[in-house]
Amino acid sequence: MTASPDFIQAMNRVATFFDSDYADFDDDLPVLEAYAARTGGPLLELGCGTGRALVPLAQAGYDVTGVELSPAMLARAQARAEAAGVADRVRLIQGDYTTAPLAGPYKFAFIVMNTFLHLPDREAQLAALRHWRENLAPRGLLLIDVFHPDVAQLAALDGRMEWDKTWQDPETGETIMKFVTRTLDVAEQTMHVTLIYEAVAADGQVRRTLVPFDARYLWRFEGELLLEQAGYAVEAVYGDWDMGPFENTSDRMIFVARRRR
Repeated sequence: MTASPDFIQAMNRVATFFDSDYADFDDDLPVLEAYAARTGGPLLELGCGTGRALVPLAQAGYDVTGVELSPAMLARAQARAEAAGVADRVRLIQGDYTTAPLAGPYKFAFIVMNTFLHLPDREAQLAALRHWRENLAPRGLLLIDVFHPDVAQLAALDGRMEWDKTWQDPETGETIMKFVTRTLDVAEQTMHVTLIYEAVAADGQVRRTLVPFDARYLWRFEGELLLEQAGYAVEAVYGDWDMGPFENTSDRMIFVARRRR
């Protein structure tokens, strides 16, 4: 996959809001730390964003490499690592995670928060998985976290603009209102998504930022087959960050796979 300039610009725009948007989200960190402890590192985060997960893992004592397409996201990750005093344990790579030299081998790699769904088709998914496999140590682990698609729920959201949340940005003091629109293409298993951030200043001035992107969702056995075709053995599929079993009502699909020799 070669990322388009439009996608890179969209990710640069979302960088402004990402940290405050996800300031309260850390559900995945205990699991990532548990797998880091199991493997011992070094670790690789694919699509590391602003370092939300990467920096806490470095603070826990692991050497972590993060690859990120967006220069704006990566700049924030670098600043976060420096502020936390762990820049010596963090290596950041700016580039496309499907092709960038990743400087492996790693014992544990992970891609969370639906980032895998930016891959637009089966060919791109397989190419990425094989590239990551080549950068894993023998029997190294890969964790992929994506949402569990509920067709009825997706259909109900199709074409609608939904309010997501409102918060105050600690950096600017602005009130941020986040909305999401989704258009569903069932035949292509793709959602055309636009995030809409409205930043309201103290004087009432509103600044609107649009972040459009596509997300190609996948199903449980499709994900397992992709992993097997790319040279992995699937260890488990979990349905949440409590590592409960994957069930009909699960919100997430968390694949854990091991590189085959």
